[in-house]
Amino acid sequence: MISLRPRGQHAALRSAAARHGARVLALSPVRIDMRDDADTRQRLRDALASPIVVFTSPNAVRAAHALQPLRARHGQAWLAVGDGTAAALRRAGIAMPVAPARMDSSGLLELPQLQAVEGRRVGLVTAPGGRNRIAPALGARGAKVLRADVYQRIAVAPRADTVARMRALRAPWLLLSSGEALEQLLAALPADAARHLRRARVVAASPRLAALARRLGFGTVATADSARPRDLLATAVRAASR
Repeated sequence: MISLRPRGQHAALRSAAARHGARVLALSPVRIDMRDDADTRQRLRDALASPIVVFTSPNAVRAAHALQPLRARHGQAWLAVGDGTAAALRRAGIAMPVAPARMDSSGLLELPQLQAVEGRRVGLVTAPGGRNRIAPALGARGAKVLRADVYQRIAVAPRADTVARMRALRAPWLLLSSGEALEQLLAALPADAARHLRRARVVAASPRLAALARRLGFGTVATADSARPRDLLATAVRAASR
């Protein structure tokens, strides 16, 4: 199985895959760089003082918590884009974060806490890039969005030995939880390696990612219930048994 998660974030997936007798090849097209400067710290303080605070990824939680302790104030709503982000918030000391059933920006924007936000401050703890849907949507609803970009994704070229290992795989599964990562990887790979990757069977974490994989030339695409490793792997196991 091929994983496109950022460098250093494959342990949970490898552990889950091992329970199914599978191995994971990490093709990491990005690394995560935490920001630590005076401007970022001030923006984070402002975001965390808002009545509503939104975190867009576990990386955002980890980066913010490294800059300052996370403490919920009375009456605040702490929102997470998905279960993984909510779990990271709980580990950081936030007892009751709220996450949507549909674990993406569209699901987040449907949460009741983000409907009547005209004139209200909403802290957004995130990173540059991605779909960039949340801040514009909240702004269109009249919210004052206080954005703190607490980390950044840095594109990195895949190592030659890792690409060689990918070329040697026969009928692999590609576990897809980031469209940006997939696009960066296809752009960085040699043409023959990109063609080989497109022969992989894809398990996408959402219908949107499944549609993207098809647009990018992948032929066999299944959709998992979420980006959680157990859901991605369970979908691959079901699809392989058909």
